[in-house]
Amino acid sequence: MCRTQRRADDAPTDIRSFGHTHVMPSPLDDLLERAFRIEREIEHELNHAREHWRYRIDAGRVRFEQDVRAAHRQLKQSIPAYLRESNPLHLLVAPVIYSLIVPIAILDIWISLYQAICFPIFGISRVRRDAYIVFDRQHLAYLNLIEKVNCGYCGYANGVLAYVREIAGRTEQYWCPIRHAKRVRAPHPHYREFVDYGDAAGYQQQLPLLRAQLRDEKTAAEP
Repeated sequence: MCRTQRRADDAPTDIRSFGHTHVMPSPLDDLLERAFRIEREIEHELNHAREHWRYRIDAGRVRFEQDVRAAHRQLKQSIPAYLRESNPLHLLVAPVIYSLIVPIAILDIWISLYQAICFPIFGISRVRRDAYIVFDRQHLAYLNLIEKVNCGYCGYANGVLAYVREIAGRTEQYWCPIRHAKRVRAPHPHYREFVDYGDAAGYQQQLPLLRAQLRDEKTAAEP
């Protein structure tokens, strides 16, 4: 082998791959795709719980079979007993927990206005709020009124944050669909479509395609 040929073969990897076009999936793409499939399989298995716990959803309302609902009522704890058995510190910090309803509600309103104003301009499909903010735990007969209020609040707070995360994820895909050099824990679903960090040519080629995807984007949580 001649010296010239050897130098070409030993060229640094970053020089040879600088023009990478992001056409071929990388091992990271394969891992993210596999994780996405596992997530969908878990969701599919969770749907079988309806049959196991014997309930159905009828016109948006959860309906248990009559004997199951009767058994649930027998397990409901009275409010006096619930308060008596509660940790006193839990009662003291309850106002702090519920005070978060103010910033969460403002965030809910503000992010809804943001996508209503900006998404049509960007050409991004709107995120369905009701696919993320769900109220259905009040139908559980084994919960007393305090527990139902607590569950409703938790469902609203976490639903708003998931709703905001989806809107933010679509925004990031439109403006900066580039993976980070450092590991990101629990990234939003759009992140797996992003271009590798440092792939300059791939970014230029994929940005119009990733933006076009958002015009017909469907919420994963939608039925």
